[in-house]
Amino acid sequence: MTVEIGHDARVAVAAATLWTSPKAAETSDRLALGTHSAIRDWVSGMTREQRVDGLVDRTLSQVLLGDEVHVEEIEDGWAKVIVPGQPSSEDARGYPGWIPTRQLTTTAPVRPGRPHLVSATATAVRDEPDGEVLIPGVTLGTRLTVIDEESYRGWSRVVLPGPQPPGWVRVRDITEAPNEPVGSAAGRLDAVNVAGQLLDTPYVWGGLTAYGVDCSGLVYLAYRMLGIQLPRDAHDQADATTAIAPEDARPGDLYFFARRGKRIHHIGVATEPGPSGKPAMIHAAGNYGKVVAEEFTEERAETFVGAHRVFAD
Repeated sequence: MTVEIGHDARVAVAAATLWTSPKAAETSDRLALGTHSAIRDWVSGMTREQRVDGLVDRTLSQVLLGDEVHVEEIEDGWAKVIVPGQPSSEDARGYPGWIPTRQLTTTAPVRPGRPHLVSATATAVRDEPDGEVLIPGVTLGTRLTVIDEESYRGWSRVVLPGPQPPGWVRVRDITEAPNEPVGSAAGRLDAVNVAGQLLDTPYVWGGLTAYGVDCSGLVYLAYRMLGIQLPRDAHDQADATTAIAPEDARPGDLYFFARRGKRIHHIGVATEPGPSGKPAMIHAAGNYGKVVAEEFTEERAETFVGAHRVFAD
């Protein structure tokens, strides 16, 4: 069965990069375009400047294994898609962009099971316990459906997208998905813990994996793990959350930044104040080229525009 215009499809690789157009991908990006989307190797082959600035106007986001997309157009092996799971002001239906058709598969009848999330920074889906790798690099926040009630020697059987048979993943690498969004204080601390798992992860413009992430991608993933679907981009995340007085910010709230007269361009997850008493956060910082935890620097203090809360108290 082939992916068709006007139909839904699912991502068949660990992470499919969402591109601005089919022409945006270059020869050097081939590792991100294949049937196994070797994101880790693609990222490690780039310099900091390439990861931070070289992907601007080329990449938009990434879509994780099994996530649904709606196919709008097909052109020379590429599909223009809408990603409903990543809300965006660009399109009321979800984030728009282009993905190679080889990284998509048709939807299949829903198989009963228990929804889980990958809680390890990364894992692999195998054909049997300790068997051959079917899908490498399955990353934090990926949704998987566990089929059987009982695990087998530390492994769980999971549904894979499309017509392919189930695979196996280590039990220790997954956790049951929340039945409803985690709320209030516990959720805020959980958001900090998830963001902390990604410390030192390379900054990648449009990144949404444990191999590379941008500032809004870090926030999106942290709250996805709590069953909360935030928009994909920082300015949209500001619109979707509730402004609070900066002095009321608690760990897990969000800090937003913008230059004078410009829209919001940066976001971080608030943590406890630093040793000096200044506000502190975990954020994917382009100037460092990675995810860091730090107090507000002078530049951040000058561009700080507000604190927001995701949870209603």
